[in-house]
Amino acid sequence: MTMRPIGDDDLQGLVDERLDTARRREVEAYLDAHSEARARVARMIALREEMRAAFAPIAAEPVPARLNLARIVEARRRPARPIWQVFPIWQAMAAGLLLLVGGAGGWGLRAVISPVPTGIEALAQSASMNYAVYAPDHTRPVELAAADRDELAGWFTARMKRPVAVPDLSGSGYRLMGGRLVATQQGPAGLLMYDDGHGARFVMLMRPMSVPGDAPMRAHTTETSNGYAWVQDGLGYSLVGAADPSILHPLANEIRRATAKAI
Repeated sequence: MTMRPIGDDDLQGLVDERLDTARRREVEAYLDAHSEARARVARMIALREEMRAAFAPIAAEPVPARLNLARIVEARRRPARPIWQVFPIWQAMAAGLLLLVGGAGGWGLRAVISPVPTGIEALAQSASMNYAVYAPDHTRPVELAAADRDELAGWFTARMKRPVAVPDLSGSGYRLMGGRLVATQQGPAGLLMYDDGHGARFVMLMRPMSVPGDAPMRAHTTETSNGYAWVQDGLGYSLVGAADPSILHPLANEIRRATAKAI
């Protein structure tokens, strides 16, 4: 039996958790072979979780009495009243004006309320999203293993068009598991994964920034992870893990020192 091609509807269906078991397995197999599509799905899942978290308090509220089904049915059975009997004329005019303004400006207002992150904020968001996707993966968390350290560095260097180093953190008790190339809205990025030998993992994402120079280290956090992001000679770095900031911050400083010496 020939498998149907995987399209956008299938990817959205996976994010919405509405695929049947067989189709979900086909889509997941497709994502295993297409890292850019997996990264795209990761961004969609992260956005889904952010929206769920944002609206969870509202969803937990009791249904308002005005939305009671019996009240709605009763209201629909009543004869409609002319609008001028319900509202004074000035209120009706104001309501119409608000509808016009809302239709024209709603989309622009959306951009103000939910601005697209840029610069170091976008770097931090990409790192957090990729951590959420790959750190829990016990089947294929990395594409190239630690034994391929030189190949990893060469792969990242070729795709990002600038020298990239793979930091050695064994002195701090963390071993390199390996890495992979991932997609971000700003272009390809290199993702390295480390662990402490007891199940604790963290990732470091790096990619060229649109503006040259340096940027100081900044902390960033989500519901499930902590991280630090900085820019060094036009190359952005973000370290993300579930560990406490008191553990991650010294590691981020060590990585910053190691990469400065290596490149």
